[in-house]
Amino acid sequence: TMNADLNTRMANLQRQVRDNGITYNVYASADQPQRPWSLDLFPLMLSHTDWQQIEAGVMQRMQLLERIMADAYGPQQLVLRGQLPAALVQGHPAYLPAMHGVAPVGGRYLSLAAFDLARGPDGCWWLLSQRTQAPSGLGYLIENRQIVSRLFPQAFEAFPVQRLANTYRTLIDGIKARSPAGASAHIALLTPGPYNETYFEHAYLARYLGLSLVQGNDLTVRDQKLYLKTLQGLQPVHGLLKRVDDDWLQAVRSGNVLVANTPGSGFLESNALLGFMPGLARELLGQELQLPAIPSWWCGEAAALQDVLPRIADCVIKPTYPHHTDRHSFEPVLGHRLTLQEQA
Repeated sequence: TMNADLNTRMANLQRQVRDNGITYNVYASADQPQRPWSLDLFPLMLSHTDWQQIEAGVMQRMQLLERIMADAYGPQQLVLRGQLPAALVQGHPAYLPAMHGVAPVGGRYLSLAAFDLARGPDGCWWLLSQRTQAPSGLGYLIENRQIVSRLFPQAFEAFPVQRLANTYRTLIDGIKARSPAGASAHIALLTPGPYNETYFEHAYLARYLGLSLVQGNDLTVRDQKLYLKTLQGLQPVHGLLKRVDDDWLQAVRSGNVLVANTPGSGFLESNALLGFMPGLARELLGQELQLPAIPSWWCGEAAALQDVLPRIADCVIKPTYPHHTDRHSFEPVLGHRLTLQEQA
């Protein structure tokens, strides 16, 4: 009966995913643009201790990324002192020279970031990558939680589950407070539109957070201020939660609108940065990294390249830069899957 009960719940879960229209679109399959979101019946449960380690580690990373970005768009000391290669900052296609010297509205560059984590065989958590430009997940997260809590109401009542609503309220309140209009600010969520792979999430999140869902052509700029075009005329917009890569944004330099995150954070996503993080944590925060990243070497440095070549078969090879019109890129590959010729 236990098995039958779980099968019923699984069928329920899949029906809810379908009924709610939760999809993840894949650019590659134009003939079949939407596929249902895959959701496990059982969430991964984390103990309080586990979560404390992750939370502290992620907060520290966030602080570190903020400091690196502030330096890259300010004094640029890290490159001058040789603690970060210029190729990974100014040489990265997502670094925006036009934003250099522009103070972030509200005093902070990053309002949110996403981190991919994995648990190692020793039970410790490792960081695999970080997303700062237009991180996804906030909408899927709340939708997943609501579906699973409806399927297991007793379990959710019985366990000391950490609630999510407050986190979202704090995020939006924080963005409003730091925006030019303060608590009464009008915040919009900027989406590339229905063909984007995570569009479901954009629409869901805007509704949940009470934000206007807008595309670029819904907005206009007058006297260096941003407005939403409506039937009732132009409505001022004081903050944008953006789900658009920076290429699609005009520079926000006049200081009249807060953009989360501030344009130009894309260079922080390069996997090549991970190997420099322990040294930067010591330099900028005077701390050891609490959440280690998987060991990473940037092969743009001769010493690192010599180190890596003998054990290339044990490595995952990832591109330093994303695909960009004037730059060749590639999908990550597993070293052991390459023939000797491909390795060369």
